[in-house]
Amino acid sequence: MTKRMFIMLGCVLLLVLAIAGGFYLHIQKMIASSPKPTPQTVTATKVELVEWQPQLSAVGTVMPKRGVDVTTEIAGLVRHVNFKSGDEVKAGDLLVQLNDDSDVAQLHSLQAAAELAATVLERDKAQLAAQAISQAQVDSDNADLKSKRALVEQQKATVAKKTIRAPFSGELGITTVNPGQYLNPGDKIVALEKIDPIFVDFYVPQKQVAGLSLSQALNVSSDAYAGVNFAGKVTALNPKIDAATRNVQVEATLSNPKHQLLPGMFANVKVDMGEKKSYLTLPQTAITYNPYGSTVFIVAPDDKKDAKKDEKGNAQLVAQQAFVTTGATRGDQVAVLTGLKAGQMVVTSGQIKLKNGTAVVIDNAITPANSPNPTPQEH
Repeated sequence: MTKRMFIMLGCVLLLVLAIAGGFYLHIQKMIASSPKPTPQTVTATKVELVEWQPQLSAVGTVMPKRGVDVTTEIAGLVRHVNFKSGDEVKAGDLLVQLNDDSDVAQLHSLQAAAELAATVLERDKAQLAAQAISQAQVDSDNADLKSKRALVEQQKATVAKKTIRAPFSGELGITTVNPGQYLNPGDKIVALEKIDPIFVDFYVPQKQVAGLSLSQALNVSSDAYAGVNFAGKVTALNPKIDAATRNVQVEATLSNPKHQLLPGMFANVKVDMGEKKSYLTLPQTAITYNPYGSTVFIVAPDDKKDAKKDEKGNAQLVAQQAFVTTGATRGDQVAVLTGLKAGQMVVTSGQIKLKNGTAVVIDNAITPANSPNPTPQEH
């Protein structure tokens, strides 16, 4: 019985060993057939030292050099409208003629009375020379002549008010005034704007005032003309700071020969501040912002002895995470103050797939935007 038991135990042991060996071979086969990790595809760019012009950005409003709603001082019926909406006019050009027939007739009557008063004065002076009348009569005649001449001048002013002229050269707006329409004092006839040159008003914080000066260069852009910059210069600084916002109003003057900028437009203003500076620059997409700090992935050849080689015999590229300190931004770009050196290769997209030591392949067929002055793109 004992011998038999040993034989049975031996058979069971051999069976267990056979099953374990088969399972081990199966595991090894599965491991061998499992897909091997492949390098992750990313985009990357070299860190470059780039000159930056420090700029102050602000939001402004386009204002006309001169702008007014042309109105009438005196009531009257419109006889002629001597312009069309949108016309260019010069200072003194006739815009609207009101009916002045009764005023002109009244002027003629006053002129006749003044002429009679002048004749009476001359006759009484002759009488005074012959001592036929007193000096008091001549003085009275002289005062009467001055009064009637003053009435003539007053009536001339009234007649002149019936002729409405352009107060300065500029471009007219759209009018709804028509011949035969009755105008009351203060009624708007048409808008008149002088828009070349043109002003841009904007506000800057008081801490930036020290960097501003008259004739300082600036650029203005508007979403109405994507990619177009209008050069100008600072022409006025408000001597008073707004107590509510602690901002100061600044006025810039720009040439506007094509009348592209129009009063009331929204404008982006960039004022050059100080001398140019050099910064290590990356696209903003290269930076990963975390609560514990900002990081980038630096791409470099694997320096391990057993590092894999590519088809050309070069060491496989791997990604290593590094902490950086970022500075100012400019369009799609960000300045890197610490953590990088010029010439290093940094991942610009695909970071979510990476960790320290991950093998990578760089494919820059499509790269993130990296423009200092980006503009909206419509597709």
